[in-house]
Amino acid sequence: MKTLLPVPEIAIGAGRIDQLGADIAGLPGAPERVLLVIDRFLAKAGVAERIRAALAAGRRTLSLWDDLAGEPSGAQIDAAADLARRDRVQAVVGIGGGSALDVAKLVAAIAPGAARVEHYAFCAHPLPARPLPAVCVPTTAGTGSETTHTAVFTNAAGRKAWAWGPELAAAKAILDSSLTVSLPATLTAATGIDALVHAVESCTNANRFEANDLLAHAAIRLVARHLPTAVREPQNLAAREGMLVASCYAGIAINNAGTAIAHNIAHALGSLGKVHHGRAAGLGLRASLPWSLDASAPAFAAVADALGGPRDATALPGLIERLIGAVGLKTSLADELPGLTPERLALEMALPENEAMRRSSARPSTDGDLLHLARAVLTAA
Repeated sequence: MKTLLPVPEIAIGAGRIDQLGADIAGLPGAPERVLLVIDRFLAKAGVAERIRAALAAGRRTLSLWDDLAGEPSGAQIDAAADLARRDRVQAVVGIGGGSALDVAKLVAAIAPGAARVEHYAFCAHPLPARPLPAVCVPTTAGTGSETTHTAVFTNAAGRKAWAWGPELAAAKAILDSSLTVSLPATLTAATGIDALVHAVESCTNANRFEANDLLAHAAIRLVARHLPTAVREPQNLAAREGMLVASCYAGIAINNAGTAIAHNIAHALGSLGKVHHGRAAGLGLRASLPWSLDASAPAFAAVADALGGPRDATALPGLIERLIGAVGLKTSLADELPGLTPERLALEMALPENEAMRRSSARPSTDGDLLHLARAVLTAA
């Protein structure tokens, strides 16, 4: 069965965040008490006050949680959920990168209950049936978290964990390019490549289907058109908006079809060291493409076409290589993971929490294949 899942209402436009008060008023029950989950850097840059001003006209009260720098831990999510319960908030707004949006979605989902977030990891238990409405405002163009039913965090053992389900769906997404212009070029590149990998994997893996491919191919075209410009010209709002839409489309696409082996590699790398997820996904795609092509050649050929190349699967590795080079993505992991062996990485890739991504790949993989791919990632120059 192939299913196009519901998506939140999506508002697009530079400066659109200033209408947030009306957005909150339009949610079920017209919430009056709102929790803002925001990256610490953005809070210090004045975005939290901008949100407070946008809500003030409706006499709404704002609780602020900004204890976030980097990927969120389960303890941080529980602290934010405790604040939501204590202040009896009725809606959650998340502003920032994928981590802030994931925290916001998880808090909105678990605050109506009493359990800690790890209770829900890997779908061990159902999420509460009546989540708070969440509004997601991405300030990076990569994860597409504003449109997915998934959220990732680091558990008490220091490992990546995730929860998923319709209860994690946002009520509304706001794509405001003016909030992305301060993102450094390196992060613009890494998050943009993450969006690209989402789109590529969702339309080439074992779960792909034609209706969903439309979104993935549109995302790929947008990345090819706008990512190099967004990296070179950070104030270019058209390029920034194009990338936000690309990330949004790619998020919808993975929500319907999932990812594949490149994300298996990325999650394994993220559990073993501090490698930005988007960059890790790009390196995983770069390393796995030659191994993957024959299993889904027509689908990969369509990706090559969407990137502006010939409709030929064998052209795709070169197209990806050129795009990675054009945006300056660093391809060697030697500095971040100097002692990591291919054998250790392959073991991480084979863990149960990474199995779904491995199983979704169009080409079935043996443990020997994982070792081959691990070598390809770690020996890249």
